[in-house]
Amino acid sequence: MNRHGAIALIFLLLCQASPGARAAWDDLIELFEADSVVKPAAPGLSRADMVAGLKEALLKGSGRAVDTLGRENGFLNHPRLKIPLPERLRAAESALRAIGQGRIADRFVLSMNRAAERAVPRAGAIFTNAIKSMSIRDAHGILTGADDAATAYLKRHSGDRLRSAFLPVVKQATDEAGVTGHYKQLTGKLGMMSGLIDSDPLDLDDYITARAVSGIFSLMAKEERLIRRDPAGRTTALLKKVFAGND
Repeated sequence: MNRHGAIALIFLLLCQASPGARAAWDDLIELFEADSVVKPAAPGLSRADMVAGLKEALLKGSGRAVDTLGRENGFLNHPRLKIPLPERLRAAESALRAIGQGRIADRFVLSMNRAAERAVPRAGAIFTNAIKSMSIRDAHGILTGADDAATAYLKRHSGDRLRSAFLPVVKQATDEAGVTGHYKQLTGKLGMMSGLIDSDPLDLDDYITARAVSGIFSLMAKEERLIRRDPAGRTTALLKKVFAGND
């Protein structure tokens, strides 16, 4: 009996087995698939190196993103990721600046960015758990995928958990940073120009959380492109070996 016939026989037996046995079957299938389908993406690159290298790249990229954005002025001073006023308040912001009240908008923007900066450090453990669960097939898909394949993997495996972890921190930080108070101050200063603001309630906590999550993944994608495209971005021997095929 060949290997595939043996697999079919095992499958028939396990169809009648316990849930625990079926779970073991799933693990067995992963091993056979890894052996027969997933091949090293570059000559001389073992599967162990491939997985270890991708995990190292993800840990490096996610760590730098967390370190960059999860500190004071991490968002506020970032040229691309600074959190602006929500779109529906932009006209009000322009009106306030036109009458010399721009500092009100500035304080509001500062308070939102401070709240996001407080939330980002929560991402470290979430990313680490997602990276540890990476399979051989995941690693192969990432290595042979697009420039942001690793970042996309983390979005799929940790995006929802990230939002859930960020939201309560943002809620607390918005209270401490006075985000709601600054919003009320901004809208209160409009007077006759209050028609510039949509009357529907604005969930600032959700807005800040979404921008914080988007920002951290955006920075990670940039780090990933650096590792893939620029040999200077590969700071360890393993990264150089794994991504050498990209040059």
